[in-house]
Amino acid sequence: MKPLVLPPLARPDGMTTHDYAFNRLRQAIMVGAFRPGTSVTIRGLAEALESSPTPVREALRQLTSIGALQFLENRRIVVPHITPARFEELILLRIALESHAARRAVAHLSERQIEKITAIDDSIETEIRKGNKVAALIANQAFHRMIYTANPDPVAMPLIESVWLQLGPILGIAMEHVTELYVVDRHREAIDALRRRDEEAVADAIAADIREGIGGFDQQAVARLLRLAA
Repeated sequence: MKPLVLPPLARPDGMTTHDYAFNRLRQAIMVGAFRPGTSVTIRGLAEALESSPTPVREALRQLTSIGALQFLENRRIVVPHITPARFEELILLRIALESHAARRAVAHLSERQIEKITAIDDSIETEIRKGNKVAALIANQAFHRMIYTANPDPVAMPLIESVWLQLGPILGIAMEHVTELYVVDRHREAIDALRRRDEEAVADAIAADIREGIGGFDQQAVARLLRLAA
């Protein structure tokens, strides 16, 4: 069996082995490293993390408690499937939550932060051209997160990340069609609106980015993609 490879994640000084295992597995799910229905094992994940089974077992317990993974009756651990209807609901939630978060963050962003956001957007394009789809997804989430967390009270961020986590398993599939989906660069529109301090334009650009990106799949397309992933 081919060894499991997880996307890299920096480990801050002082982070416990358990917290690192949880955060790295959470990121892997969030950026589509596992497709819907994928089975995972404690042993395989421990080897990928170069860890003992104990922190992996606890991380899996946490991830199942928040719905990112699922325990089956035969004790298998799997990445949950997503139905077309659930996909549509999650996209609508993303639009509502992230438009709100973007609007609330505008007043708190400095010019220096906007330049960093622009640099992150440049890195997304670079990773897509190089074919590094997971790296592009990680950078894309960093782009959105840096905008929303400029608000000193980013209470929407945990809710947003919960939706990202639930959509994660389909992202790897969606990235195979990235050139079909992202025709208009809505990130640049958002950056231009940030520079103008135009809250509504920023919110509209973020909503369009979600709607025309992964949200550009209709229910039939989602069903077809999920059949391919099975």
